[in-house]
Amino acid sequence: MAGNSQRRNRRTSNKKGATVGSGGQRRKGLEGKGPTPPAEARKGHKKNRIAGAQARRAAVSGQSRRPSGRGAKATSEMVVGRNPVVEALRAEIPATAVYVQQFIDSDDRVREALRLATDRGVPLLEAPRPELDRITAGLNHQGLVLQIPPYEYAHPEDLAAAAADRREDPLIVALDGVTDPRNLGAVVRSVAAFGGHGVVVPERRAAGMTAGAWKTSAGTAARVPVARATNLTRTLEAYQKAGLTVVGLAADGDVELHELEALSGPVVIVAGSEGKGLSRLVGETCDLLVRIPMPGGAESLNAGVAAGVVLYEASRRRA
Repeated sequence: MAGNSQRRNRRTSNKKGATVGSGGQRRKGLEGKGPTPPAEARKGHKKNRIAGAQARRAAVSGQSRRPSGRGAKATSEMVVGRNPVVEALRAEIPATAVYVQQFIDSDDRVREALRLATDRGVPLLEAPRPELDRITAGLNHQGLVLQIPPYEYAHPEDLAAAAADRREDPLIVALDGVTDPRNLGAVVRSVAAFGGHGVVVPERRAAGMTAGAWKTSAGTAARVPVARATNLTRTLEAYQKAGLTVVGLAADGDVELHELEALSGPVVIVAGSEGKGLSRLVGETCDLLVRIPMPGGAESLNAGVAAGVVLYEASRRRA
């Protein structure tokens, strides 16, 4: 009887001996997960499905458009990676959607991206990693992708018409062979600062309004129109027929900037690339070639800096 009692006690006893601790290895499991994601980011939620459908329609329609004619739009663009997405959202670059990888390993950048997108009303779409790999063509997206809507370009004629509506002489900048979006963004920012009426870029082999251009423009791209020209030379000739003086910036120009009286009237300032300058046809089309004196001995200025200097001079003369 005593033996049976002892065996029964051993079977029913709940006492445990000393156990080995985790050594803090499971401490992360005790940490908070942060605020509950918005409805748009929760898989299965009605708002998530609606936002997903809207973003897919936007992506399809953006990819089907090809830039041509008045008000042409470029295709939509993807900003890839945690830091680039956060920086783009901070700069208030227009966005159609933020794609977030399912089961993403969240950090401060992910949380900030979600907060900024939510504050701006940008749809948050959860997607599996293979889907993000597909839409980014295999780039290292780190679980975050920002979709930028197609930029709606103006027509070159619209820029002069806008100046006429304001009863002002047109002040327009045209870029010839400038392929760095940051230079385009810098020019857009200078045009906004000095009262210009817009920027013209060629449709091919030239920088367009990408995320990099938007960021460098510091938000001014929202109010300064950028037009695309199918043929820049013909566009400049059309401006000349409309009474505008076309001034090209060249290191070997015949006129120095302080001598350029044309800046006080309707004018188009044409800047070329830093390496090659103006192309031959564009240079021959210009009414005047002007040089910026550089006592410091620099050989040339990039398009953004050169255009800013000339725009300042034009603004000073028109004041």
